Formats: sequence, structure tokens, C-alpha cells
Amino acid sequence: MPGLKHEKLCLPPVAGVDEAGRGPLAGPVVAAAVILPAKGVPRGLDDSKKLSASERERLFGRLQDCARIGVGIVEPDEIDRLNIYWATMKAMTLAVEALGVDPGHVLVDGNRLPRWTYAATALVGGDGKSASIAAASIIAKQTRDRMMIELAEAHPQYHWHSNKGYGCPRHLAALRDHGPTPIHRRSFAPVARACAQFGLPL
Repeated sequence: MPGLKHEKLCLPPVAGVDEAGRGPLAGPVVAAAVILPAKGVPRGLDDSKKLSASERERLFGRLQDCARIGVGIVEPDEIDRLNIYWATMKAMTLAVEALGVDPGHVLVDGNRLPRWTYAATALVGGDGKSASIAAASIIAKQTRDRMMIELAEAHPQYHWHSNKGYGCPRHLAALRDHGPTPIHRRSFAPVARACAQFGLPL
């Protein structure tokens, strides 16, 4: 389980940063930055992918009550303009800026850091090592999942309530049958093919 070993080596306040939504064909990429409280860190923090939906939702609520949180969102049109890598870097930067305080150090999940002036460390597999990053992974995923469930109401044929925009067979079949929506990422190959099929611009 992730702990606070890495946080204790850094100048406080320490923000953990993670993102959700690099791979989907539709929807935004969402990043979160979380500064955990000095006391009362919620039990059970872990990589969001290892938690059940109900456990993520419970921890999401607990973190909202006790932690300082910033969220950064980059929409599909900007993902297409920047590419997904730079869109993710921008979402992370927006998330840290949204904290409302300058962190003493930032711990980022992965092996790359945005171009910022904060002292920062990239941790591969960080959401399984750092409690702050694990918390950020939960906030980012739950925020994005909620957005995709809401978007699914306007576009039910794509089944985003269950696939969250990822390219599962039902989503790909719906793309072929109905074409892309404004929420789809046109720079992603399956969506680009659907645009060509329906005569839509990229």
C-alpha cells in the first residue's frame, strides 16, 4: 500500500499529482493535485485502478473533506491541438495551480514532469508508492468518471456510462454506426477513421 515515505523526504507542503484519461477516444484528460492533511489521512488510499468503484467514491468524499485539492481539465479539442502528451502536462499544471498554494515539492506519477518551476520528482508507479499520488489518482479518476457518466446521457449509443470513453468493442461499433461526436478526440486513429467514413473534418 502507498505510504508517506516519499513525502517525508520533501519540503512541505507536498502535492501528489496524477491524471486520468490519457487513453480514451472521447472525453477530457483530467489531472488532480492533492495535499494531504498532517493528521487524519484517510485509510485505504491506493492506486485508483486497484479500488472498486464504491471504495473510490468513499475515498473521494473523505478526501474532499480533509485534503487540499486542485483539478485540471483539458477538453478534447485542445487534446487534438496539443497532442495527448502535452495536454496531460497542461492538465497537471492546471491542477497544481488550482491548489491555491505553492507546494514545497510535487510528486508526479510517471517518468516525465511538466515544464514548471516547482521542485518535483517523477515516480514510476507512484500511485502505488505515494499516498499523495494515490489520493490524486482517486480524485482524477472519480472526477473524470462523473463527467463521462453525465456526457453519456446526451450520447447514450456510445455507452460512456460503462466504458468512460475507452475504445471497447461497443464504443468502436457505435463510432462506425453513428460517427464521432464533438466529445471525441479526432487525433486518435479510430476516431479519425470514423471522421473519414462520415466525411467529417479532423
